[in-house]
Amino acid sequence: MIRYLLLSLLFIVSCSKKTPASSSNPKADSLYNEGIELLQKDNTEAYSKFQQALQYYYKDKDSSSISKSLICQAVAQQKNGDVFGAETSLVEALNFLKKNDESLFSAYNTMGDIKYDQKDYAEAEKWYTKALTQKIADSQDPFSTLNNKAASEYRQGKYTSALRTLDQIDLSKIEDLEKQDKVKENIVYTKWLQNKDYPAEEEFEKILDSKLKNQDDWGANSSYSHLAEINQQSDPKKSLYYARQMLSTAEKIKSPEDRLEAIGRVNLVDNPSNFQQNFVQYKTLSDSIQNYKETSRNRFAYIKYDSEKKEIENQRLKAEQAERKNESILQQTALAFAVIIIIFTIILFRRRHIRLKQENELRLKNDQLRLSKRVHDVVANGIYQVMTKIENQEEFDKENALDELEFVYEKSRDISYEKPDAEHDKKDYKKEISSLIASFKNENTETYTVGNEDEIWTNVSQPVFSEVYQIVRELLVNMKKHSQASRVIFKFGKLNNLINIQYTDDGIGIPGDMVYKNGLTNTGTRIAAIGGEIIFDNKSEKGLKVNISFPVS
Repeated sequence: MIRYLLLSLLFIVSCSKKTPASSSNPKADSLYNEGIELLQKDNTEAYSKFQQALQYYYKDKDSSSISKSLICQAVAQQKNGDVFGAETSLVEALNFLKKNDESLFSAYNTMGDIKYDQKDYAEAEKWYTKALTQKIADSQDPFSTLNNKAASEYRQGKYTSALRTLDQIDLSKIEDLEKQDKVKENIVYTKWLQNKDYPAEEEFEKILDSKLKNQDDWGANSSYSHLAEINQQSDPKKSLYYARQMLSTAEKIKSPEDRLEAIGRVNLVDNPSNFQQNFVQYKTLSDSIQNYKETSRNRFAYIKYDSEKKEIENQRLKAEQAERKNESILQQTALAFAVIIIIFTIILFRRRHIRLKQENELRLKNDQLRLSKRVHDVVANGIYQVMTKIENQEEFDKENALDELEFVYEKSRDISYEKPDAEHDKKDYKKEISSLIASFKNENTETYTVGNEDEIWTNVSQPVFSEVYQIVRELLVNMKKHSQASRVIFKFGKLNNLINIQYTDDGIGIPGDMVYKNGLTNTGTRIAAIGGEIIFDNKSEKGLKVNISFPVS
């Protein structure tokens, strides 16, 4: 709901039509006004019109018109998700603005919106504050800026400051009911963020009713989002209802970003069995939005490049005509190009040198991490497994124990010589896993394996199995050391291309903040390396449940 929370009508706040007398170039003014009209329909085409107008304004050195055109370009870029390109355009516009220029309010306000989109809320607050200190024209409205400033404040946890900012808005002077609802909703939401016991639900529902009566679907989506959020912990079913309402409305108003947020909220409270379906839907939409933004960014860059390229080409032709009359100018131009090429070559060389240095440093760090991981896998877990076997054996077999310790010694020595780990080269994955789990069984702890069949491991590569093997062993070691469990169950399953492993014990469990401090440090890294996921469910009254899932290949 970022677009709605910003409460900005950027093409109204930041850009305004020029009067015929605003510059001395009617052609440029016509292009500018065409861009204003297109800004509500096609941001890419609007950006192109402003770029064409800029070519005239630059020639006329009309700084006021240049700054306005650049501000409007920034708005077009931001609306299409190119926030970094928008920032570049706006910084260029600020270089052309003078003190007390009437466009400063628009420039500062738009920069605040851009910083908010970049999630740099502290900077956004600074720019909104600067905007509010500027002269505001009759066509401009500080209402949106105050709302935006409040949003950037509560995003930083500055709830009291946000409420003070919202208090500056006189609701009695706002005739537009949609704007009134926006302010009221921001006030309620800020109060709830400040105190989660604040009775916000009833007020949000009243605001939602008002929006629905006014057919304000964009506003209704904001209310659905808030209602889903405040009920997420206390009433997951109600939260799921509002999240699905938000998803339905987002599809109706064709807002991909709202759909993405709604899917995320659905996934937080939906039945775990729907997790994979929701995740795929979320990932697909997220990639689509990112591709759209990337495409827009490339289009804007091409428009600017093509415009500048044509201008450079025109200048080059003029230069060549002049060079025919004066040989010295030709020599100077050639010299200038040579200097540029040399500088460019030097810059490329330095960048390459820096890149190679960084790559070497990263390679060294990765090697150190890899060796540390292998030492933990082979030496620490290997010795502990031998200790467990000795502890669980009724009759101590000294020779067998010495053989296993010698194996661990040989493996640790292989690490120092960088020899590859061939521990799991054999393909009987089922037997390896079953043996590993059984080795932790003793008179106090029963271990069970369910569903560990050959079909489970079909097409699983050796590197993936090695990581899974180490994860299972780390869970068992952690159980042995900390859980005091008497019953441990591993349940294996496979759905399509996804393998699921469910670990359950009846021990004392692990506190939430201790999940990665009990010998499980590498677990998250391992599962991420094979494209999987691990979820620790420690909310049960007793015991620990761990869900592991990963793709076959």
